[in-house]
Order: sequence, then C-alpha cells, then structure tokens
Amino acid sequence: MKLIDTLEDEHALIDQVLGSFRTYVERLVDGTADPDDGRRFAAFFIEFAGRFHHDREERVLFDALVTDAELPRDRGPVYALVHQHAEMEALLRETTPLLEQRPQSEDDRVRLRTRATRYSHALWRHIDAENSVLYPESEERLRRSGIRELPDRPMTEAEAVAREGAAALLLRYPPVEDDALTRGDGCFMCPAYGESCGGLEAEWWTDLEWDEFHYR
Repeated sequence: MKLIDTLEDEHALIDQVLGSFRTYVERLVDGTADPDDGRRFAAFFIEFAGRFHHDREERVLFDALVTDAELPRDRGPVYALVHQHAEMEALLRETTPLLEQRPQSEDDRVRLRTRATRYSHALWRHIDAENSVLYPESEERLRRSGIRELPDRPMTEAEAVAREGAAALLLRYPPVEDDALTRGDGCFMCPAYGESCGGLEAEWWTDLEWDEFHYR
C-alpha cells in the first residue's frame, strides 16, 4: 500500500534527523553549534514530522482503521498512538525555546539535554512500534476490508522547506544513536503497551482469529 510505504520511508528520515538533533544539542551545550539550526530542527519536527507525517497518519490511516477495519477509536492502538502524537508535540513545545539560544547556565544545559532526550526517546520508540506492528497489521486488515490504497496529499510549502532543510542538518550534525535507549520490534517496546493498549492479540485479533488460534 503506497501510503504506508511512504510513511515508513518518512520514518527512516525522521529517525536519522533525531540522531542529528541529539548531536546538535550536545554541540549547542558546548557552544559550537549555530542556534539558528535549532530553529531548523524545530521546523523539521513541527512541520514535517508533525503537520505532514503525523497528520496523514491520523486523518487518513487511523481514520481508515476505525471506519473500515473497525478498530476502536477510544482504546487500543489508534487511541494510544494519537495520544503519543499529542504528548510528543507537547514535549517539543517545551524544548523548542531552549534550542534557539545557547544555554546560559548549568540548569539550562541540564534542562535542554533532559527534554531533548525525552523527546527523542519517545519518538524513536513510537517509530519502532509503528514500523513493527501498526503498519504491517494495518495493511493486512485494510486489505481484508477491501481497501487496496489510501489517499495522500502533497506537502505544503512550509513542510517541503522543513524537509529540504534536513539534508544540510544531517551533514552538519552527523546522527548518533543513544545507547541508553533499548530499541526493537513488537508491542512490548511501545510505551502504551499494558497501559492504554493491550497489544496485538488483545486489540487487533477478531473473534474468528481467536477461534482459529484455539482450533490449531
């Protein structure tokens, strides 16, 4: 399904820019980064990751899962992932003012590092959950419901500018990985697992699938 493939490709870019973002934060703390690049990182995450990528997930993919695949909107994966989007948006709003100026005190440096780490960890884990569970399950269940393709939309000018700016940021600030974060596939890696979402079998499986499982 083209839209899902496109969303997964966008995840690959967002993943890399997150690693670049963490490099930028460390250099900003050291006084060796350009604060103007903080605005460019913020624009990428606000415009491209948020208003373009997350918006299409919610308005197109998630709506199709609720309308056509009959997933609930008030619990389970759709509910959990929409709330993660909102939580990450709030984290980014808290972090953005700190990205656009050099930290003036040790407290500023600690706050910047802490918020950047929280945001990147949340988005990295969100990406893993969507890539490993949401996207493959969505494609399979939408096909069962007769949905072979989903609509897409072009980027706005602001979204395109934010996307284009990522290439220069990746060159200036080579991406790093965070060894403190355990990443991987499966529902158990998702922050919502066991909280607002019961996982694949509990939330996605139909009565027929459970009957087949017990029969086998």
